[in-house]
This record gives sequence, structure tokens and C-alpha cells, in this order.
Amino acid sequence: MGILSRFRDVMKANMNSLLSRSDDPERTVNEVMRSLSSDLGQVKAETTAVLSDESRAKRALDESSSELRKLQRYAEKSAEARDEDKALQFLQKKAQQAEKHNELQAAYDRAAAKAKVMKHMQDKLIVDMATMEARYTELKSKIADAKAKQQANEQNTSASRANDALRAMEDKANQALNEAEALAELRAGAQEDNLDELIAQLEKDMNAETGNQEKKVPTAEEELAAIQQQLNDK
Repeated sequence: MGILSRFRDVMKANMNSLLSRSDDPERTVNEVMRSLSSDLGQVKAETTAVLSDESRAKRALDESSSELRKLQRYAEKSAEARDEDKALQFLQKKAQQAEKHNELQAAYDRAAAKAKVMKHMQDKLIVDMATMEARYTELKSKIADAKAKQQANEQNTSASRANDALRAMEDKANQALNEAEALAELRAGAQEDNLDELIAQLEKDMNAETGNQEKKVPTAEEELAAIQQQLNDK
């Protein structure tokens, strides 16, 4: 969960404040984007691991379901042959398998819930990352344009006028920066609750207890009675 909390904190960070304190906003932008790319890579790795856990849990659950069906068939055939002892043996094995099946079902439900949240999280972060990259690319272009105009003014005007032009270009770049960051923060603010909810749900699923979804398993005698009733009803 550490990486998810860190990514959430970074996405909520006041980038405008961060860049306004920087002597080199362009370098700061590059550093932030590299950090986000690294964090996103780790989130993708965690998502892959969670999906793998879900697949293993699903295979184990399917195998258990198949075993339950097989034992049920054997018990029914034994009951049809009037061999109650053998039918009870199969149903006792089935009852034991059913206990295990409940645990496997709970494990799969947790794994599936985590996988769903992680995939949602990853998709959201990819979109947010792409949006930030586009916004910062535009911002860096504006800063570069301001620098280019500044250099041109320095070459073609007096020192005094160059300084005035420099300040004007800096103001323009800062204004562009503030506008871009204000939009970014407005968008991020609208999604903070959603991001918090996703992470909170994931934490809840990861801490869920195995027995939460267990079902009552009928006894072998109860199952045999049900099978015999079905045979009598035919």
C-alpha cells in the first residue's frame, strides 16, 4: 500500500507551489514526471501480481467445484444402488471439501475485489499521467518560448530595455505556469474523493478476514436424506 499512498500524495501535491519555489521550473517539471513514471511502473507491477493471485485463486476454486460435483455424483450413484454406507463416505468427503471450498471462495472473492480496484486504479493513473504530461509539455514550450524571446531582446535592445523585456517574459511564463497549474489542481481536486475511495476500498479488501463469507455446510446424513428423497420422488 505504500506505493499507492505515495502516488495519491503526489497526485494531490500542490505543483504550483512546488514550481514557484524552484529556481529552475523546467528541471523541476522533469524531475516530477520521472518520479511519477517510476511510481506508475511500480503500480503496474503490483497490479500484475494481484491479477496473478486472482488467477490462482480462481483455478483453485474451479478445481474445488469440480471435486464437489464428482463426489456428489458418486454419492448419488451409491444411493441409487442402495449402498448407503458408501454414499455416506462420499458425502462425508464432500462435506470436508465443502469446508475447504468456503475458504477458497472467500479467498477468491477478496482477490477478485482487489484485482478490480487495482485495475481501476491503474487505468485512472495512466489517464492522469498522460494528462499531466500533455499539460507540462505545453508549459515547457511556453517557458522555452519566453527564454527565446528574452535572448532575442537582449541581442537587439539596450541593457535597460532587455531587462524590462526579461521581466515581461518571466511574468508571461509565470502566468502560463499559474494558469496551467490552477487547471491541474482544479481537476485533481474534483477527483480526490474518488482516488481516496479506491485506495480505502483496496485497503479494506486486503484486510478482510477469511471467514467472512463462509456458508453452513450440511452434514453427510442431511445430504443423504435429500438424495433419498429425490430418488423416492422419481
